[in-house]
Amino acid sequence: MGLLDGRVVIVTGGGRGIGRSHALELARQGAKIVVNDLGVGLHGEESAETPGEAVVNEIKELGGEAFADRTSVTDWNGIQDLVARTVDTWGRLDAVVNNAGIVRDRMITSMSEQDWDAVIAVHLKGTFTVTKHVCDHWRLVTKSGGAVTGRIVNTTSGTGLFGNIGQSGYGAAKAGIASLTMITGMEMARYGVTCNAISPLAFTRMTSDSVMSDREEAQGWDPMDPANSSPLAAWLCSEESGWLTGAVLRVNGGTVARVNPWAIDSGASYTSRSGEQLTVEEIGAGLRRAYGLIPRGTGS
Repeated sequence: MGLLDGRVVIVTGGGRGIGRSHALELARQGAKIVVNDLGVGLHGEESAETPGEAVVNEIKELGGEAFADRTSVTDWNGIQDLVARTVDTWGRLDAVVNNAGIVRDRMITSMSEQDWDAVIAVHLKGTFTVTKHVCDHWRLVTKSGGAVTGRIVNTTSGTGLFGNIGQSGYGAAKAGIASLTMITGMEMARYGVTCNAISPLAFTRMTSDSVMSDREEAQGWDPMDPANSSPLAAWLCSEESGWLTGAVLRVNGGTVARVNPWAIDSGASYTSRSGEQLTVEEIGAGLRRAYGLIPRGTGS
């Protein structure tokens, strides 16, 4: 008996890296899997590879059920059709894991419009497109009297949460995904749907040409293994996780930590002396004080 016995899950970007690890773990837990992967290169370039089919074969070797799909997550009508085809195949759809992505890292001064658009399209629009169509499906099921325990698991990153030089497009998309996660959780709670995001710290092909490229292969258990976040993805796809929604969870090796959203820092705020509109002089002094350039309790 697995945690996900009888449940049906779509995994985008499921052919390689973190997506592949998620698909295999979900299958081990009893889920039927749609492995969605275009098979494109790291930067979104055309490729003849079919990694989705390879993962489907691995799942079948484990005794599971799966089929491969090569619909682009940016294809609005195609993803709508994929949701319908999944339901037609297995009679239900219980969860999606949004993991598809590409990288085109550039400094802002070197970023082209095409690079920006491509990254935003796959990560942010792609996540929204899948989310939109599965939410439409679950809403209709609920309104027709059916029971729904829908689960959406998104993929954000440390760059989206904390920033990183050379990844303005990728970081903006991943930050948008974190916000989309919280809003989807708020809006879909009434329909029995949860939405959470995972920020995995892992070594994948997306990090292979970055600062981690000189990393030595670990001996034994690898804290940077993409599979480390997969048990969390499986749990978030389960009925058991229904109490949690709108969360962003950071996975670092064997640790899972909650990431708090943007919050007002009450210890670094200031108010005009008149109680009305701040003057430019008050703003300058107040910000210096808030950032520790002027000791608190002293004048400007």
